[in-house]
Amino acid sequence: MKRRDLIKKLEAAGYRLVRTGDHALYEKKGGRPVQVPNHNEVNEYTAKAILKAAGINQE
Repeated sequence: MKRRDLIKKLEAAGYRLVRTGDHALYEKKGGRPVQVPNHNEVNEYTAKAILKAAGINQE
């Protein structure tokens, strides 16, 4: 999955960028913070785990 597509899904669910570094940290009020690696292409399993931790159903 492309990193930008993963970020679009997180932002649509209310997550906002908090800081960047080796990973970008996204947080949502009342939600668990999630880290997104800074790669153009994110491994399928990693993307699923990030979406699951964020409470987003992958379609």
